[in-house]
Amino acid sequence: MIKNSRLYISSLAFILLALLVIFAYLYFLKSTKEDFIHNNYEKQALTLRASLKNMIEAKQKSTLGLAITLATHDKELVKYINKKEIPASYYDDLITQYSENTFYKNIWIQVIDTKGISLYRSWSLNHGDDLSKIRADIRSALKIKKPQMSISTGAFNLSLKSIAPIFSDGKFMGLVEVISHFDSITKLLAQEGVQSIVVADEYFKKQLKHPWNKTFIANYYVSNKMADKKLIEYLSRHNMQDYFNNSYKIENGYLITSYLITDHHNPVGAYIMFEKLKDISSENRDDFILKWLIFGFIVVTFIAIVGNIGIYYVLQRQKKYYRSIINTSENMIITNNKESMTDVNNAFFHYFKKYKTLRSFLQENSCICEFFVQEDGYIQKEMNGVNWVDYLLQHQGENNKIKMDIDGEIFYFLASASIISQKPLQNAIILSDITEQEIYKHELEERSVTDPLTGVKNRRFYESRIQYEISRACRYDIPLSIIMFDIDHFKQVNDIHGHDVGDKVLIEYTELISEILRDSDTLCRIGGEEFVIIAPHTTKIDAYKLAEKIRKIVEKSKHIVPITMSFGVTEHENDEDKDSMFKRADNALYEAKKSGRNKVVLG
Repeated sequence: MIKNSRLYISSLAFILLALLVIFAYLYFLKSTKEDFIHNNYEKQALTLRASLKNMIEAKQKSTLGLAITLATHDKELVKYINKKEIPASYYDDLITQYSENTFYKNIWIQVIDTKGISLYRSWSLNHGDDLSKIRADIRSALKIKKPQMSISTGAFNLSLKSIAPIFSDGKFMGLVEVISHFDSITKLLAQEGVQSIVVADEYFKKQLKHPWNKTFIANYYVSNKMADKKLIEYLSRHNMQDYFNNSYKIENGYLITSYLITDHHNPVGAYIMFEKLKDISSENRDDFILKWLIFGFIVVTFIAIVGNIGIYYVLQRQKKYYRSIINTSENMIITNNKESMTDVNNAFFHYFKKYKTLRSFLQENSCICEFFVQEDGYIQKEMNGVNWVDYLLQHQGENNKIKMDIDGEIFYFLASASIISQKPLQNAIILSDITEQEIYKHELEERSVTDPLTGVKNRRFYESRIQYEISRACRYDIPLSIIMFDIDHFKQVNDIHGHDVGDKVLIEYTELISEILRDSDTLCRIGGEEFVIIAPHTTKIDAYKLAEKIRKIVEKSKHIVPITMSFGVTEHENDEDKDSMFKRADNALYEAKKSGRNKVVLG
C-alpha cells in the first residue's frame, strides 16, 4: 500500500513536471516564432525599400544623361529657341526610339526659356505658361544654370525630372527637361511579385490642372497608370496616413510597406508596395519551425523515456501495470535483450498489421531491422560494425532516424534507446513516428532545387550535382560532358508576344527537351532562358550529337511560337574544376550566338 502510494505521488510529480516543461516550451516556441516572423517581414520590407530606392536613382541618372546630351549636342534646338518657336513634332522620333529600345516606355521632353516660360512640350500642344511661378526646381535651375534632378508634381503628373542648361557660345539660352514616370519601376517590381501604388501628397491636388491619370484616393493623386484597381479600392476604405512612414503592415494577405518620395528632403508623395505573404520565402521559417519541433519532440521523448524507465523499474514485478502504461503510448515501444525482441506495446501492431502477437512476428522475422531501408542518413542494421541497438545506446540524445518499408508503405521514426535493466539485460527502444515531418522536409528540399516555372532543376541543384559528377568522373575515369544552351532572341519573344507567352515557351520546350534526354541526364535552368544539361558517361562527340538532335527538333517544333536555340558543348578535362568547365561551355555558346545562332559549337 505504501509502495503504491509512493508510486502514485512519484507519477503525479513526474506528470506535473512534464506538463510544466511542455507548457514552458510551447510558450517559448510561440514567442520565438513570432519574433522570427516579425524579423523576417521587417527584413523583407527593408529589402523592398532599398531596391526601390536604387531603381529610382538609376532612372533619374539615365534621364539626366539624356537631358545633358540634348542640351549640349542638339545645335538645331538653339536656332528654334532664338525664334521662340519649336516644331510640335521636334522630338517625336527620338522619343519613339527611346521607347522602342529601352525599358522606359514613357518619357516627356520640355524646353524652357531663360525666363521660365515653356516653349515646347512633347506631350501637349499647350505651352507659353510661366513655370517659374509654380515650380521651385525650375527657379533653382534658372539661377544656378547647372544640371539637376528632382521629383515634383506639376500641372500634369508626379514625375521624375532631369534638367540641363542650354548654352550657345557661352550664352545661357534656357533649359531642356526630360520627364519620366514611375510606371517602368512599377512594372519591374510587378515582375518580382510586388504591386505598387504611387501617390502625390494631397498638398498638390490643386496644382494638378491636367492630371495625366484621373485616379485619386481621397485627395491623394495616383501617379502610376498600372496601379491595381483592387488595391486602390482597398486603400480608399482606409486612412492613407496610416500607410506612410511605417516599417510594414500585414493586411488583406499582403505585406505592405511604403517608401517616402522626397525632393531635396521635402516630401512630395509616397510609394506604397504590396507583396503577397504566400510569395515571401518561408524556407528559413519552415526550417526554423521544423528544427524547434524536432528539438521539442526529442525533449518530450527524452522525458517520456525517463518516465517509462522509472515506472518500468518500479513495476517490473507488476506486469499488469507495466502493460497498461506502455500501451497508452502512441510511440512504438520495444524491449529487447542481446538475443531477440522480448516485448512490444500495442502501437507496434498499428504498423505491423498482419501480426496479432509478437510471437507470430518473430516466427517470420528475427528483428524489425529487416524492414530498415538502406539509405544515407538513416539507421541501418549495422552502423560502422556496431549493432543498431548498441549504436542507439552509444548515441543517445542525437537525431537518430529510421526509415522502414512495411508492406510497401514507407514510415519514418525518430529512434532512441535506453538500458532499463542490467540483470537480466533489457533495453527499451522508442520509435516516434515523424513521417509527416520527414515528407514535408523532403518536399521543402525538392522545392529548393526545382525551378518553379519549368519544373526542371535549378542552378542551386546544378552547382552541387556537377561537383558530384566531376568527382565520379575523376574517380572512375569516365567521360562527363555538359551542354549549355539558350533561346535565340528570347527578348523579342517577350517584347512582341508578352511575358506570359515567353513563360509558355520556356515550359513547353523544357518538356520537349526532357523527353529526349536519358534518365541519367539532368536538365537545369540556370538563368532566364539559359539551360545546362549534365550528361554523365558521355564524350563531347556524343554530347555534340545530342545537342544537334535537340537543335533540329526545336527548330522544327514551332510550339507556341517558332524559336531556335544555340548550344555550347564541352567535356570535362583532367584536374579541371567545375567553374573552368562551365566557362568553356559558356564561351562555346557565345561563339555559337556570335557566328549566327541556331548552331552547336564544341568548346
